[in-house]
Amino acid sequence: MLRFMLRIAVYVSIIVVLTGGVAAFGYLGSQKAFWGSVRQEPIPSLQGVQKPEHDPHKPTVAVLLGNENTEGLDFMIPYQLFSMTGAYNVYAVAADNQVRSLTGGLDVVPHYSFQELDELLGKSADIIAIPYMTMLDPKSYEPVREWILQHKETTLLSICAGSDNLAATGLLDGKSAATHWQTMPVLTKKYPEVNWINDLRYVTNGPNLITSAGITSGIDAVLYVISQQLGEPVAAKIATEMKYPSYHFVQNPKMEPFYVDLRFATYILNNAFQWNKKNAGVLLYNGVEEMALASVFDIYSDTGTTRVLSVSRTEQPIVTKHGLNVIARHSMSNLPKLDKMIVPGRQAKRLAAEEIKSWNDKGNNIALQFVHADAPERFLFEVQLEDLAKQEDLLTAKHALKRLEYRADDIHLAGKPFPLETYGTMLLTFAVSVLAAFYIDRRFILKRKLLCCSHRSGTLS
Repeated sequence: MLRFMLRIAVYVSIIVVLTGGVAAFGYLGSQKAFWGSVRQEPIPSLQGVQKPEHDPHKPTVAVLLGNENTEGLDFMIPYQLFSMTGAYNVYAVAADNQVRSLTGGLDVVPHYSFQELDELLGKSADIIAIPYMTMLDPKSYEPVREWILQHKETTLLSICAGSDNLAATGLLDGKSAATHWQTMPVLTKKYPEVNWINDLRYVTNGPNLITSAGITSGIDAVLYVISQQLGEPVAAKIATEMKYPSYHFVQNPKMEPFYVDLRFATYILNNAFQWNKKNAGVLLYNGVEEMALASVFDIYSDTGTTRVLSVSRTEQPIVTKHGLNVIARHSMSNLPKLDKMIVPGRQAKRLAAEEIKSWNDKGNNIALQFVHADAPERFLFEVQLEDLAKQEDLLTAKHALKRLEYRADDIHLAGKPFPLETYGTMLLTFAVSVLAAFYIDRRFILKRKLLCCSHRSGTLS
């Protein structure tokens, strides 16, 4: 009986160690590619990089960039929406002037350091937008934390899990707050002094402290702030221009909470066992819309199925529609093998005409994919989610949809029912683990048993 239990323990241990080890290696690698996508390539000369013109008569919005990695859509949503009003100075601000990386691999040049912005304004920015910024090293985050505290009397707006960064300052203690549904279980334990709300798209604590739930909820929160400061017609006009279908949440943020379900298991398994990841290039060009650009990196690369590579015709910074300077990591002449090439933005065919010509002149055999320009009547995220479903499968796309907390009904996903490659790789890994356990059992445990039996037989004879 003891030997039988030993054999069971050996099988279980080997299967858990091998399958779990492979899964952990894959998962951590995928997460690092998204959350730790810090630029390794040389940074081109930034001499002559332009800042948006400052108008002293306009209020100023500072959108923060962390010292490690900043969630791409959390950053781009407030940057673009406040810029679209034309009523604000909107700046990307960081602890210093060094290039910062957004999740998935998009690199941004800050407009101002904290000190420079303080000197320019002579006071606090009127609004500080706080996206989620990784805080793996508390010392690295400390300058950001201190700067927020120095300006705690201004309007603070956190986007998605940016409430983690805001809560780290202590400014949410004793107050109510929202966050992404995936981070809710963690933050409720990490910050028990905060009253975490899971059924509102955004939560207000007076006019100067607003927190939003998951990613697209940040759209509602920003539009709410705009409606309070500039009037509801201005916010509604921006929603119409964006083709945003869920403006009713701006007026009433009540929602049904999201919880972990089977789709989250697919997300974990894709990150762990999707080894043959697609390579998707994203063409940068002057005038590209900020949310359109970031959404490609965010929607595809977070799934664990796709590596997203920024590409441009030049090594110099590209200036987005509202004056943000971004830098590609690849030029058209040094590209790795790509599976698809995406040109984001509704006006891509016109604004990227030179880049498109250059791409075609080089004889590239990958057709350009105009995800937004071919469907200008659709909201930016919808066409990409539908493309993701076709590229991968329904479970992967449905989790991406849920991760974005996108709740509109006019999206139609079509594709394979589940990720065949992911589940096939998982089962293959499990089978190899079982065979390894079987070999060790036969080679060492059973063989030893047979030798013992043989020795006893020889003694008895």
